[in-house]
Amino acid sequence: MSDVERDLALPDSVAEGDELDALVSGQADWSKDTPATGWTIAHQIAHLAATDANVLIAIQTPQAFDAVLKRAEAAGRRYADHDAAAGAAKPRSVLLEQWRAGRAEVAATLRDVPLDHGFPWYGSQLTAALMVPLRLMETWAHGQDVFDALGVSHRPTDRLRHVASLGVVGRELSFYAAQLPTPAEPFRVELTGPDGRTWGWGPEDAGQRVQGSAFDFCLRVTQRRSLAETDLTAVGADARRWLEIARVFL
Repeated sequence: MSDVERDLALPDSVAEGDELDALVSGQADWSKDTPATGWTIAHQIAHLAATDANVLIAIQTPQAFDAVLKRAEAAGRRYADHDAAAGAAKPRSVLLEQWRAGRAEVAATLRDVPLDHGFPWYGSQLTAALMVPLRLMETWAHGQDVFDALGVSHRPTDRLRHVASLGVVGRELSFYAAQLPTPAEPFRVELTGPDGRTWGWGPEDAGQRVQGSAFDFCLRVTQRRSLAETDLTAVGADARRWLEIARVFL
């Protein structure tokens, strides 16, 4: 990611948060269940707010992020659930303002930090160049849960290109998480964007191919839909296996 690309990606990330904000701020009842087991709308917003807070710790006071990692290790797989539950217990107005303030500060911080500036994250070191699309992706994915809970159509936009790019880059992560060897053969991914244009990654003559709508690809790699619920198609056994195990996070 270059400075120019960040100038494009950051406003997209802000817009993604603003769209979700417009949806949830108009809902008086945040206790509705979302597709994530045990998570209400309030849990989804609390999770986003808690992650924003941790991003700020990691960038601004990286030495303090050790405490975050220790809490995560102690809680294990329930870590996200605990943070979401704690946030969801707050009054709706308090949580909403906390989320708004946090995401605004994250955007300002990521705008100013050098792209190659490294900071600690869960199990790795990250840079601003990667954190910008990651925040957009997580906002979009958890936002999808809220849209689903409310039965509202989540209109696809060109912002999905950032999520799709992470999905393509996450192919190796998908195989790693499934404890499978990463295929050596190149892949071609061709997705249809919201305006009908084709977004492509990889060699055009690759034997392993994935095609479909960008929206469905993003739903799949964020594990918001099963493969059978999408229009995605695969040519090649490895491409098919990737779609079956696709993910953009551990």
